[in-house]
Amino acid sequence: MASSQQQSEKRITIPAGDVGFTSGILSLPGAQQQRTAVIVAHGAGNDMNAPLIASFAGGLCAAGFPALRFNFLYTEQGRKAPDRQDVLVKTWAAVFAHVRELLAGKVDSWVAAGKSMGGRVASQMVAEGLLPVDGLIFLGYPLHPAGDTGRLRDSHLYVIDVPMLFFAGTRDSLCSLPLLKGVLERLKAPRELLTIEGGDHSFHVPKSLHRREEEVFSEITGKAVKWLGNAR
Repeated sequence: MASSQQQSEKRITIPAGDVGFTSGILSLPGAQQQRTAVIVAHGAGNDMNAPLIASFAGGLCAAGFPALRFNFLYTEQGRKAPDRQDVLVKTWAAVFAHVRELLAGKVDSWVAAGKSMGGRVASQMVAEGLLPVDGLIFLGYPLHPAGDTGRLRDSHLYVIDVPMLFFAGTRDSLCSLPLLKGVLERLKAPRELLTIEGGDHSFHVPKSLHRREEEVFSEITGKAVKWLGNAR
């Protein structure tokens, strides 16, 4: 594992084609760098500096995996409403192309990770052949609108053939755990699920469980590191 003294972290500007420019933070390990890199997208209500996103990318880097977290255009520009789907897709694709060029020759495989919306968009792109990654990590998958289990966002997941790792809180109003488990049983791709007891959509847990946020995030990152080592 790379020591914190060996790691580097820098903010980069990423051209997103005809939709503008955005920012990312590239975290690189030291001499013990793994050959798999992870790109992390944020959810609809936060940005790349959200505690979960920053902790996840930093933890992956500490374990030797290059990690890039980035902003979608609307957060980069200080807007609250998410971009249209086509702009989200163009941004994801541009970020992937940019970092793949930056790390050319140093990385053999790529994993797309995302909090809620960021992971959903990545998975839709993978299903449509628009994001050629080797794995997907979902930091809370938005399986359905809050409280509306009758509208599942699952149809595209069944055509994906790369390994997938799902994280889900047992109190997630956007992801009924029984429904998610039913979806996972029908997937053709290798998949794993880690549930966070008491966790909501952002993995916040009740004070009664006596778990600090850092402990929960560390558990998530630790599972991802183990999965990356086994899945690659």
